[in-house]
Amino acid sequence: MSKRRLVITAVLAGASQSEVARRYDVSQGWVSRLMARYRTEGQAAFEPRSRRPHTYPAATPEPVVQQILALRKDLAEQGHDCGADTIAW
Repeated sequence: MSKRRLVITAVLAGASQSEVARRYDVSQGWVSRLMARYRTEGQAAFEPRSRRPHTYPAATPEPVVQQILALRKDLAEQGHDCGADTIAW
């Protein structure tokens, strides 16, 4: 059983959040946030959320990616090295 499920079950059974935090060696803030998430999302609180960023501000623009892929394909078809230095050249 996951620690999340144990913590939520213990709090729902009537134990205080601070008592549960001490028992399972987690912070009181984490227990509080977990219980708030359980109240809003239900069973989804038992699983960890994705840590993937919502945006990639430094990502290479899609037209540039497509141009690089096209260059790489052309170079490979001609039998040349299609690494970053060749594409940059």
